[in-house]
Amino acid sequence: MTSPNIPSIHQLPSLVANQIAAGEVVERPASVVKELLENSLDAKADMIDVDIEQGGIALMRIRDNGFGIRRDELLLALSRHSTSKIKTLDDLDHINSLGFRGEALASIASISRITLNSRFYGDEIGHCIHLDGQENPTTPTPIAHPVGTTLEIRDLFYNTPARRKFLRTEKTEFGHIHETIKRLALSRFDVAFKLTNNRKTLMALKTAPGEDEQLQRVAMLCGPEFVEHVLSIKEESGKIKISGWVTQPTYSRSQPDMQYFFVNGRIIRDKLISHAVRQAYEDVLYSGRYPSYVLYLIIDPSEVDVNVHPTKNEVRFVQSGQVHSFLVHILQNCLAQTSPRHVGPPSAPPRGSTNNKNEAKYHSIEERTQQTGNTNIVGEKSKNFHVVANKGTPTEQSTLHSKKNIFPHKNPSASTIRETTQTYKALQPPLLSEESLSNFPTDVNIDSSPVPPLGYALAQLHGVYILAENAEGLVLVDMHAAHERITYERMKSLYQKESITAQTLLVPVSVSVSEREAEIAEQHVELFNQLGFEVNRAGPETLIVRQIPTLLIDANVPVLVRDVLADLLRFGVSPRLQENIQEILATIACHTSVRANRQLSLSEMNALLRNMEDTERSNQCNHGRPTWTQLSLKELDSLFLRGR
Repeated sequence: MTSPNIPSIHQLPSLVANQIAAGEVVERPASVVKELLENSLDAKADMIDVDIEQGGIALMRIRDNGFGIRRDELLLALSRHSTSKIKTLDDLDHINSLGFRGEALASIASISRITLNSRFYGDEIGHCIHLDGQENPTTPTPIAHPVGTTLEIRDLFYNTPARRKFLRTEKTEFGHIHETIKRLALSRFDVAFKLTNNRKTLMALKTAPGEDEQLQRVAMLCGPEFVEHVLSIKEESGKIKISGWVTQPTYSRSQPDMQYFFVNGRIIRDKLISHAVRQAYEDVLYSGRYPSYVLYLIIDPSEVDVNVHPTKNEVRFVQSGQVHSFLVHILQNCLAQTSPRHVGPPSAPPRGSTNNKNEAKYHSIEERTQQTGNTNIVGEKSKNFHVVANKGTPTEQSTLHSKKNIFPHKNPSASTIRETTQTYKALQPPLLSEESLSNFPTDVNIDSSPVPPLGYALAQLHGVYILAENAEGLVLVDMHAAHERITYERMKSLYQKESITAQTLLVPVSVSVSEREAEIAEQHVELFNQLGFEVNRAGPETLIVRQIPTLLIDANVPVLVRDVLADLLRFGVSPRLQENIQEILATIACHTSVRANRQLSLSEMNALLRNMEDTERSNQCNHGRPTWTQLSLKELDSLFLRGR
């Protein structure tokens, strides 16, 4: 019998090990730029220049004015697992730097020709070393260099052709580099950035210490329309702080390409964060559209693990459910301000405006608690599922409706709509009540002061639109869309104020689940009970549903329960039940709102305008479309060439 050719176990050469590690750290030129810029930021640089040639394949040069590298540490900086960021395992629990693994420079040096020039802030001269994809770099030589570091990366992947063939065109690779610098520029307003491509300056950003300067930088990087539609956020609760900007729901995109979320200054793409933002916007954004935002989350470093991915683009939160609930609550509270009384028209806000008129600004939760007396804004009872709102406002819930239909057919059954409509018609006050009409007589003096945000009605156009006059000019309102939002918000408030009506099933529903899901269901029995469900474990992998909310009588119970358990396993929270209930409320609101071609009196139209001003989220209907817009006197003059 011939002995098999079995290879012997051996240790990889350090160069090969570095090249393998480079496969995890360096995907393309943009990955190199990201790692080097993070090193510059960790070195406390406040001015960074980036020079690119041929999409980064030929040259990437990064200069900074940080504190530099000592002469006797230059060689060490290019060796694997060398870092100044951590010393012990305990340091991983309190990481405040962007880089810390000590793999980047060694990996980059193994697949390129690298030149490292640096002058430590306490030295009189700088030093230079070269590394040509070999294991041994040159000896540091003295050079004239300002305080800081310059890194030149040439001929990326020149010695690993298998990797180089996967690179795209020069334009594509530079696009990724530009996006990388854009993200870092959004994360650090205290740093000036300059980007040059093929000796042509494409970006020159000064430091932005104030909010106005920061918005100017955001406008340069995300576009002026983004800033024109932003709502400003600044909140904190305990060890968690959130600040930044989100866009109004009517400013949405077809792709999630303008979503920037930073955790302790680090750009991340996290599923929990995306889920929280999507949940907050679900009730005001129609299907297939994505919100835009630039948000900054500050949290105790011990509460987040950034060492879960080689590129450090993902993180893991210790209290994921708390973070999720906090974000949903804050964003929903912000979006609730999208009404005529708080912000401008959803389709045409004042251009370049950065004052309070075009922003929904917030103070700390503690300050709002002192003002409203509400001490359970993000309390233990509501941290997983719903949020208790301020006194005097409609009660906040997870304002979502599921994209999936919970009914066996395309729409809810006629009997379900009829029964629930009758129930809520009996509960809610009529929109155009006699009391409302008496407050708005037909003959209104539009010159009286102060003029309401939506002004006073003038006429009705084709039975669809209301024309009104306010202090700015002409207002146009889609009466059905506006009434639908008003009715929906009232129904949500009334539904939460009333106790949830549950119905016992004549035939209990058996649901097959995994053993882990059954354990989660047992742990959250009280949560199901609060929402009108009675779910019991009947076996290692079997649940029995004996009671459900009346509004969900036509729901696919097994699918709904499994979806809820999947959310609880993944995020620690689940809005599924709330979503399905509110989907029905949205349907009812649509069926009970005023229809097109219904003729309204001036008093009725004025009553509708006043209700819009007092209703949260009334700048858009339940599907995310704008409910009103405005033409200013200046815009009207331009239509008729007045003043020319």
